[in-house]
Amino acid sequence: MTLIASEFIAAPPAPESRGDAELVALLFGAGRAGPQAIDDARLLLLRCGSLQKLLSLDNCAASALSGYGARRHTLLRAALELARRHYLAEISSGPMLDSPQATRSFLISRLRDLPHELFCMLTLDNRQRLNAFDELFRGTIDGASVHPREVVRQALARNASAVILAHNHPSGIAEPSQADELITQRLKDALGLMDIRVLDHLVVGGARCVSFVERGLL
Repeated sequence: MTLIASEFIAAPPAPESRGDAELVALLFGAGRAGPQAIDDARLLLLRCGSLQKLLSLDNCAASALSGYGARRHTLLRAALELARRHYLAEISSGPMLDSPQATRSFLISRLRDLPHELFCMLTLDNRQRLNAFDELFRGTIDGASVHPREVVRQALARNASAVILAHNHPSGIAEPSQADELITQRLKDALGLMDIRVLDHLVVGGARCVSFVERGLL
């Protein structure tokens, strides 16, 4: 039997077995991660403080970071967005979000590490099954302007019987603000006129997700 040399070449380590710096280096090197590339990635992570902080950089902060640059920033943001879209497609085509923890996990995966505030809505049918996840308003790091009329219009377009509201705090602090409480009440009143229930409003900050219902705010 003739053995081909390539048969003795070990398969590269699986991505899940690699460290943060090596994964970052793989992205920057289009699938290759030499020692120098890994050292560069480690230095980049050290400058940022963590992988989470690196992935949360906005364009301005990224351009000011030595050894990073627009191309590398775009690559990391694209990888993060692909992961989010994969999870969203899995949730949309899979089982319904039938528990508070499932909803939290989904929203954290979708909203954490964004450099801007994003206000979203999950619409549900009369059997509590997920119809859609809609990104309604995008803002700066200081907040997003939320318009009740647009929220009601989208809920009606989705034929929703209930909704779950959600938004993120780019600061990483998941505590609801007074402004969050006020807009939640306005949306609850506006949607209530259409017989659409607001089941909860969830605020994502980093890896935490705070529920208005559990806080007694809704």
